[in-house]
Amino acid sequence: MLAFILRRLGTMLVTMLCLTMVVFFMVNLEPNLKKLAISQLDMRSPPEQLESWLVKNGYRQNFFVRYGQWIGVIRKQPNVDPETGKATPRFSFCNEPAEPYFGGILQGDFGCSTKFKTTVSAKLWPALGATGILMFWVMVTMVPISLLVGILAGMREGSRTDRSLSVASIATTATPEYVSGVIFTVIFASWLGWLNGSAASATSQGITFYNFTLPVMTMAVYGIGYIARMTRASMVEVMTQQYIRTARLKGLSFSGVVIKHALRNALIAPFTVIMLQFPWLLTGVVIVETMFRYQGFGFTLVEAAGNNDIDLLLGCSLVSVFVVLFTQLISDVGYAYLNPRIRVQ
Repeated sequence: MLAFILRRLGTMLVTMLCLTMVVFFMVNLEPNLKKLAISQLDMRSPPEQLESWLVKNGYRQNFFVRYGQWIGVIRKQPNVDPETGKATPRFSFCNEPAEPYFGGILQGDFGCSTKFKTTVSAKLWPALGATGILMFWVMVTMVPISLLVGILAGMREGSRTDRSLSVASIATTATPEYVSGVIFTVIFASWLGWLNGSAASATSQGITFYNFTLPVMTMAVYGIGYIARMTRASMVEVMTQQYIRTARLKGLSFSGVVIKHALRNALIAPFTVIMLQFPWLLTGVVIVETMFRYQGFGFTLVEAAGNNDIDLLLGCSLVSVFVVLFTQLISDVGYAYLNPRIRVQ
């Protein structure tokens, strides 16, 4: 198992390097750089002034040099004032030193946010914390309900309970987040008036229970149907196995068969699906947080993309890649733990 984990970690590192290089190339295309220069200067700035700003701030350096500086393996060079010849920091609001230094991902320096006029870390980590709390409550709501629905539906295939729960699961899975979000807003905020508009945004005053109500419901409902369907399919397959029939013939009660023999094997496939929900949640929050003005990771990613905030966009992309690869690793390790045949191989 240790050798397997080490191999996967090596693969993760290579994959992260390749993916981050592709993202770095895409966000530094010429149209994005020009939009960034315009946002930092003025719409009416002449092309010569825009080009001068890009050269002054290091955006015209060699691609691999800039990528190495972002990673933290190549020294960053300060700006040089053409009039005085003195070295000046690239962005004063980030307190960058006025001399060459190593400052990149390996040093914990994610760069400067040109939109929010602060370091990327100061903006990214609080946003991730807010989204982490939201994702935690989504998983707490989604996983137990979906497993219970799937197990109840799969215990007796073809029964009225199975058909009813299956139809409900398909309906929730077929409803995207932006549709269910609007429906919940109309029902709870407009018709019933339970939330009094407080769930529509998470402001600097802090996160409350009401801030979570609609976003959690919106994201959980979609995931419940998907996981429940996978759990039902797995449960149906397990309940038809020979060892289940043998246990029943030996006189073991139906509930005892389900709890002692069927559940462990039936949860192998849903476990993998549950772990893969984390990357989906990280992308799903982009829609939900923008809809409800919840200032977390998704909201920050949209703001970075909409304002050509290159360093912040790169930081968000790096976090997304890491979450996807890490959850896949946990999924594989957990699958091997639950399935003895995988451990033997």
